[in-house]
Amino acid sequence: SVKNYTIKLINLIIIHLILGVAPVYPFLPVFGKQLGISPLIIGSVNAILPVLILIAKPIFGFIMDYFQTWRKVIFLILLAIGNICYITICFLPSLPGPILSEHHFQNVSCATLPRCNMKYHASAIASCNGMKDTMCHWVCENTNFSTQLSFYADQNKAIISPDTTCLLNINEILLCQGNLTNNYNCNVICDNFKDDQCLYRSATFWSFIVLMCIGEISVYVFISISDTFCFIILGQDKRLKYGKQRLWGAMDYGIAVCLSGYMIDFFSHDKVYKNYIPSMLLMIIFTCIDFICCIKLELPLQLQSTAILKNVFTLLKSKVIVIFLCFSGFFGVLNSIMRNFLLWYVEDLSVATGYTNRIKLIEGLIIAAQAFSGEVIFFFLSGKILKKFGYGYTFTFCIICYAVRLGLISLAPTLRWVLFIEFFMQGPLYALSFTAVISYGNVITPTGASGTVQGLVQGVNEGLGLSVGSLIGGILFKKFGGIMTLRIFSVFAAFSALTYFVLHIFYFKQFNHKTDTRNINWRKLDDAQKHCNIADT
Repeated sequence: SVKNYTIKLINLIIIHLILGVAPVYPFLPVFGKQLGISPLIIGSVNAILPVLILIAKPIFGFIMDYFQTWRKVIFLILLAIGNICYITICFLPSLPGPILSEHHFQNVSCATLPRCNMKYHASAIASCNGMKDTMCHWVCENTNFSTQLSFYADQNKAIISPDTTCLLNINEILLCQGNLTNNYNCNVICDNFKDDQCLYRSATFWSFIVLMCIGEISVYVFISISDTFCFIILGQDKRLKYGKQRLWGAMDYGIAVCLSGYMIDFFSHDKVYKNYIPSMLLMIIFTCIDFICCIKLELPLQLQSTAILKNVFTLLKSKVIVIFLCFSGFFGVLNSIMRNFLLWYVEDLSVATGYTNRIKLIEGLIIAAQAFSGEVIFFFLSGKILKKFGYGYTFTFCIICYAVRLGLISLAPTLRWVLFIEFFMQGPLYALSFTAVISYGNVITPTGASGTVQGLVQGVNEGLGLSVGSLIGGILFKKFGGIMTLRIFSVFAAFSALTYFVLHIFYFKQFNHKTDTRNINWRKLDDAQKHCNIADT
């Protein structure tokens, strides 16, 4: 039938969009790391970016509701802009100077290092030629001390040796000579390079920031609109089958990321600077297929409302809906930690465990494990789970799983354990929570405002939530490290699960509109307004 053909076509669009962004998107934080950008900067950018997504999603949702005849054109423009930005990022040149791929150095002697020529050092730093400074901590047999080192610009990988490093302070030279008999075969731990004005003045840095922001906004808005189309095509009677539609996208995402990670490692030949061109080529192929599917898509017209914004504001008078939006944002906070800092934490763990030569393949396997295990199962079963237990208990279960997942990853001694944890925990977290949030947003939508409400719900989830999580996560990651950051968020998630459960038991059930999907019968604006009036009494 025409409806089944349209459903298959929208599935193909979602699948090939995910296949298109998968080779590049999950590697953006570590690509930024390769450019020399610190976790605090990445976290700050990812804190600002979701705010822009929060603003963009409802705006584009309103535009799609209001200008229905232009929906396909807007759809195609968003797809083109997002993918062009991601492709361009792959061609950005690296900043001059070494990168600190490993923070730990062994069998190093401080006494062999020369003193820096301070006149040349000042000139090099001012000209932004790539010379970089940091504090290094020496752990020797009979003594421990710290020194400031400067790494020369004519190297890709930071190495401590007389030819690549010098001491910045004369007092530190005397300190090294004073410990001459003791500091051979020392272990050295160096801090991240200091963020300096050279980074912020570089065209590479600002190009990366601008392209990443525009690309992510376009892709996230595109996904939000495609979700809206999916619910329109499924209809009210089949809306709980939404998870099955996202199932195939999750599987293909895992395949694309794993393949991309392998190709990056294969063509990089164990170099410090990874080659992302293979990812870009995969992205171009899948984007072209997606573009063809979008052109062929025929969207059914919706019943239009003359007061879209008024209807949405009326809906927001409900206390239950406001609380739902708050916890939807909290899901975004937890997702931001996994999305922005999981691979960063994995790379740090790989340095400690000696797996740096195949790190991109390992990262790809972790993403593939997320997609092919619990994510597939829970996307497939999400409709039945929501029908059986309702939204309230499902939300609580998802938050508890986040607490367990973050705690277990912080305790993982090797990358194998991280792979094992992600294999089993991604499903009840991302797949089930995302489906529950999006489906609930569809349930509460007034007539003619599906794009606006979905934009609002996903904007809070992937906009405000990701913003707060990225900012806090970046600060904690820089100050306390990855292990402590994961444990802090694990405890916070456990407390939030208890809070939501108490609210669900003692507060939500006093209203006529319960969180159990079996009790949700209203769809028209008048029914929604009646519910809002009841909730305000």
